[in-house]
Amino acid sequence: MNTALTERLIRFQHPEKALGYLGGLDDDRIAALYGLDAGSYRRVRQEHAEQARRAATELLDDPEFAEKVDRLPFAPDQRVVAVGESTTDDLLSWFEILRHVIDLRRPADGITLTNMAVSGHTTTQALTVLPGLSFHRPDWVLCMLGGNDAQRLGSVDGPTLVSVAETERNLRALRDLAAKRTAARWVWITPSPVDEARFAAYQPFQRAGLTWTNRDVDAIRQIVNAQPDLTVDSHPALARQTGEEFLLDDGIHLSLAGQRALTSAVVDALSDKS
Repeated sequence: MNTALTERLIRFQHPEKALGYLGGLDDDRIAALYGLDAGSYRRVRQEHAEQARRAATELLDDPEFAEKVDRLPFAPDQRVVAVGESTTDDLLSWFEILRHVIDLRRPADGITLTNMAVSGHTTTQALTVLPGLSFHRPDWVLCMLGGNDAQRLGSVDGPTLVSVAETERNLRALRDLAAKRTAARWVWITPSPVDEARFAAYQPFQRAGLTWTNRDVDAIRQIVNAQPDLTVDSHPALARQTGEEFLLDDGIHLSLAGQRALTSAVVDALSDKS
């Protein structure tokens, strides 16, 4: 396995979450899955953490953004939990950048951020995280789901991994069941847009027979935007023409610049509701 691929896998794939029923995996066992020793594995994770922290620092260099962070509605000692898939599970994700933003700007507030997102999760699979969600006793839940539901199998005319009707049912069930188990305030984030030409040329997706269309993603976006809770629409933030590349070469996953833009959109929306 080459170095770039290993670093990418460590960035997006976290066995300690997907295999939580094993009772916890230490660094030695996780590192072995990537063909690394524990020290090398920790170094890669630390490099990702440093990139996320630099992104947070760059955002905070903007006084207007920093003032919005001060107005985020998270009270001291509150718990903020993220539920989602790879866009959130990413070690360079908007949620990890947000973690550093709060740590840098509001270190004395004792706000705890817990990332429960699991790469590859559909809304159906996300329903299985509910017991763990209540365990964390969240005051806030930030939920970004639906992108994997829109996968089409075989071709653009093939079936989606999860139907639109089931996606809507799952999101409603996730919210309703969480409301019965926790008193957390809920925030939705719409699945991000994709680059259809780019992922059509991406060999791993070609070999797997997977594809996406923005038509399917937009259908889920409309469902999320229709929810009664606060919703952050990712599309306007990621459609801005800034000269920065917001997607990786696979056309699906956000680049660090894209994650930074999404972090800014989340902070904008939350600070406006404080």
